[in-house]
Amino acid sequence: MFSSSSSSFLCLLIFSVTFSHVSGDKIFTGTYGVNYGRIADNLPSPQSVVTLLKAAKIRNIRIYDADHQVLSAFKGSGIGIIIGLPNEFLKDISVGEDRAMNWIKENVQPFLPGTKIRGIAVGNEILGGTDMELWEALVPAAKNVYTALERLGLAHTIQVSSPHSEAVFANSYPPSACTFREDVLPFMKPLLQFFSQIGTPFYINAYPFLAYKNDPQHIDINYALFKKNPGIYDAKTKLHYDNMFEAQIDAAYAALEKVGFDKMEVIVSETGWASRGDETEAGATVKNARTYNKNLRKLLLKKKGTPYRPKMVMRAYIFALFNENLKPGPTSERNFGLFKPDGSIAYDIGFTGLVSSATSSFLSFKGIGSLYVMVSASCGAFLLLVAL
Repeated sequence: MFSSSSSSFLCLLIFSVTFSHVSGDKIFTGTYGVNYGRIADNLPSPQSVVTLLKAAKIRNIRIYDADHQVLSAFKGSGIGIIIGLPNEFLKDISVGEDRAMNWIKENVQPFLPGTKIRGIAVGNEILGGTDMELWEALVPAAKNVYTALERLGLAHTIQVSSPHSEAVFANSYPPSACTFREDVLPFMKPLLQFFSQIGTPFYINAYPFLAYKNDPQHIDINYALFKKNPGIYDAKTKLHYDNMFEAQIDAAYAALEKVGFDKMEVIVSETGWASRGDETEAGATVKNARTYNKNLRKLLLKKKGTPYRPKMVMRAYIFALFNENLKPGPTSERNFGLFKPDGSIAYDIGFTGLVSSATSSFLSFKGIGSLYVMVSASCGAFLLLVAL
């Protein structure tokens, strides 16, 4: 018979070699998702957002925190959510598993199983950023979050991940030449090793818009927008790319392969195109935003892979659901939204929205728990929306 201390040791030993895996299909329904950012003071209530997402048949979202009002609103919606553990919490969470356990008990467990929390993104764009203390905290924080989930019996349904920016790469052209930055590798490798053990994909924020904006003289905008263009040829792989989005995904696959993780899936955690920008922000127009997002949606709905990984179905979260009028930075940062705050479409990519974009008279639907009547001035019809 084991003593309690020897039993604990045995449990730890078993845990050290056995990890719960969450399949990609459980995390992501289909291939299309949207980022629901909320750095704004004019957005509809979370309850109304649920109605909007259902109308648009969007079944996957990411949020950048664990806001209780949002998580409550999504109860029973069936929409899969990846919540965020914000960067400012990483150092504290990295200190010990008890900190992670407390955070999960406060921000995750109370909303299960009604709210479909499918993942926790530990930080956002940490590696390649300016705070080296966060680089050091990332792996221990991710491990502590996973261990806490495992102890609560949730690791088989909630995936632990961490999205990266293109700043983790030393170069990405052509795709086969992509490598991780030398200074990033000592932190990236242990993270990839851990994520490989628990079955987590590599999440990348991939923006052809930013690449074009930074170098409009040398990048064909048609290549960035999925329009007809000569494309590029990768001599090493003998593959042709007719759009930058797929090239960026395959660049990530090439970088992963070079460090021994050739079986790891790549998922795009953010991509989008700004509909408005400063004078110095090339390409930030409504026309280009519509073209990019419409063509991207059509591509994702085909459920196909990339030239380099044809059997790995592409999945992506679009940035973003709404324009966020309080975001700092250049004008483009506040103009990535697919929808206006009134629930109408910002531009037509195939969604209907809750109200016609031509509507000029309606009542705001920012409140909670009330009946709202939005009257279309253009056709005289009306839509009853109950914010549940």
